[in-house]
Amino acid sequence: MDQATSNEASEGMGVFERYLSVWVALAIVAGVGVGQWAPQVPALLSRFEYAQVSIPVAILIWAMIFPMMVQIDFAAIAGVGRQPRGLVITTVVNWLIKPFSMFAIAWFFLVVVFEPLIPADLAREYLAGAILLGAAPCTAMVFVWSYLTRGDAGYTLVQVAVNDLIMLVAFAPIVVFLLGISDIQVPWNTMLLSVLLYIVIPLAAGYATRRYLVARRGENWFERVFRRRIAAVTPTGLILTLVLLFAFQGDVILANPLNIGLIAVPLIIQTVLVFAIAYGWAQRWRVPHNVAAPGAMIGASNFFELAVAVAISLFGLHSGAALATVVGVLVEVPLMLALVRYANRTRGGFVAGVAPAGRVA
Repeated sequence: MDQATSNEASEGMGVFERYLSVWVALAIVAGVGVGQWAPQVPALLSRFEYAQVSIPVAILIWAMIFPMMVQIDFAAIAGVGRQPRGLVITTVVNWLIKPFSMFAIAWFFLVVVFEPLIPADLAREYLAGAILLGAAPCTAMVFVWSYLTRGDAGYTLVQVAVNDLIMLVAFAPIVVFLLGISDIQVPWNTMLLSVLLYIVIPLAAGYATRRYLVARRGENWFERVFRRRIAAVTPTGLILTLVLLFAFQGDVILANPLNIGLIAVPLIIQTVLVFAIAYGWAQRWRVPHNVAAPGAMIGASNFFELAVAVAISLFGLHSGAALATVVGVLVEVPLMLALVRYANRTRGGFVAGVAPAGRVA
C-alpha cells in the first residue's frame, strides 16, 4: 500500500478495524485455549439456553449489531436520484449476483475440489456458512472503505440504507432457497425468527434510538458523543462471541487445522470476483469513482456480524457453518485493504467525481 493510502487508513480506521484479523486470530487462540484448559466455562454457559438459543451469545450478538444499525439514516434515500446508475449496480450485484456466485464458488471448492480433504457432511456445513456470508452485503465497514477510497460519503449512506431495506425481505428467501438446493434443510419459522431477531428488531431499535436522540439532544451530540460512547460495543461483542464460538469449536479445529485455509479459498475468490464485476461495470457505465469504489466495496465485503449471528442461531455454536462465517471475518480486512489500494491506483480510469451528497451518518 502506498504512503498516502497508508496514512488514510490510519486516520479512517481505529485500532480495532486496522488489526481486525489479528484480533480474530487472538480470539481463536483464546477460545481454543478456554475449550481445552477450562472446559467448565463453555459447559456452564451452554446451560443458559431458551428454545435452543444461547442467551449469552444472543446478548453478545445484539451488542455487535445494534451499534451498526443505529448509524443508518434512512432519510438519505431521498438523494438517490442524483446518481441512479451507482445504486442500480450495487443493488443488482448484491442481490442478483453475489449470493448465487458465492454458492457456486463455495460449492465447487468445498464439495467438489476439496472432497478428498473435507467430509461430505462438514463440507455442507461450511457451504451453509458461505451462503450466509454471500446473502449479507456489508453495512458498517463499508463506511471505512468509502473513506479510504475518497468516496462520496452521502451516497455510500444511500447505498447502505437501500441494502438494509432490501435485506428485510430478501435475506431469508435467498438463504432458504440456496440452502435447500444444497440439501441443507432449514425450517422457514427458524429462518424468519433469525431475521426478526437479528435484522428487523435491531434495525427498528436503531432507527427509533437515532430519531429519539437526535430530536432530544441534536445531531451534533449524536455524532460526536453518543456514537463515540458506543464505538467499543461492537468490537467487544464480536471478540467475545468469537472466543465463545472457538471454545466450543476447539476440538474440531485442532483435529482439522487445514480446514480454515480451505474455507478461505472460495471466500477470497468470491470477494475479488464480486468487486471486479461491480467496479468494471461502474467504469463501463461512466459512474464517478467516488460512487463506483464504495459501491464495489459493499458487494465485495460482508455483513459478517449478521452471518455469524444467523449461523449460530440456525446451526449452533458447534457447527461448521458458524466456523465458516468466522473465517470470513478473518480474511476480510487484509483482502479489502488490498482492494482499496487497487481502487485508489485506478482512479484515473473513471470520470470526475460528483458533488458530495451529504455527510455520512
